Formats: sequence, structure tokens, C-alpha cells
Amino acid sequence: MNFFKYITQDWPANKGNIKGKIILTLFRIANFCSLQKAYYYIGFPYLLFYRVLVEWFFSVEIPWNTKIGKNLALYHGQSLVMTNQVVIGENCKLRQCTTIGTRQLPDGSYSPSPVIGNNVDIGSNACIIGDITIGDNAKIGCGAVVVKSVSAYSTVVGNPAVEKKRPNPDQQVIYLYEQPA
Repeated sequence: MNFFKYITQDWPANKGNIKGKIILTLFRIANFCSLQKAYYYIGFPYLLFYRVLVEWFFSVEIPWNTKIGKNLALYHGQSLVMTNQVVIGENCKLRQCTTIGTRQLPDGSYSPSPVIGNNVDIGSNACIIGDITIGDNAKIGCGAVVVKSVSAYSTVVGNPAVEKKRPNPDQQVIYLYEQPA
């Protein structure tokens, strides 16, 4: 993938969202600099610029070495916090005031960060912490506090988050009434 394609890979998911495009373009440039040591040393001044601009000015903490798949949609990009250990799949949506990171364990140490699958939709004010996995096509409701793994095609809501199953779109649906034409 060439450099321009790499830094603009999130643009289709953020159509009409200038702030999301700016933040994610700045992230992808910084992420590109962190991929190889040569780029890291050459791009170190940019990494400092990225940290100041995105974290302090936009109030979004996406560390430059976070692993994020293509087509991330960032709605209302503010107050978003994640650790550099987070892994986010492709075609995910993140909304404002979301925290994705580690959880302090009883012995004082910290757990690994969450792994988020593909096509996950995360509502505003959600908190996803700990060594957990969010399955593909899951939905995290607004204000949910997720501390346990979520299976694919599920919706979780509440504090603590409770899983509600959603029908798998691959399964055939049987209607008990006649569908209108």
C-alpha cells in the first residue's frame, strides 16, 4: 500500500466528517512513522507534533503505535482515550467520551488491553477495559461498562454490561406472517 492510500484509508468511513478525517489522517501518518525504525527516527519531530496537536488540541488519545484496521469511523472526535495495546479491527465506529484500555488488577498490576473485532459499533460514553475480546459485528451501547468478553453479533448495554443476543444476519429468518410486497 502506498503512503497516500495508507493515510487516507479511513476517509470513506468519515464522509462529511472533517474532524474525524483530520484526526485519523494525523494518526495514520504517525502510525506509518512507527512501523519501521528508520521512519521512526526521521519522523520523531512529527510524532511530537502529533501528540501535542491530537491529544492536547483535539482531546483524543490515540497512541501512534496502536493497531487499528482500515475504515475506522470517528464520530464527534473528542474525549476518546485508548492505550497503545488496543487492537481494533476493520470498519469499526467510535463515538465521543469512550475509554478503551487496561484495568487495574487486585495485585496492583494492569491487565492487557481489549481486542476489538471487525464491524463493531461503540456508543458514546462506553468504557471497555481489561483483557477481553469484542466479537465481530457487536454493538456496545451508550454508557456501557464492558469488563467481560462479548460474543459476535451481540449487543451489550448497561453497567455492568449485559449481553443481548442479536440475530445472525447469515441465518435465514422465518416470518410468521406474509411480508408486504
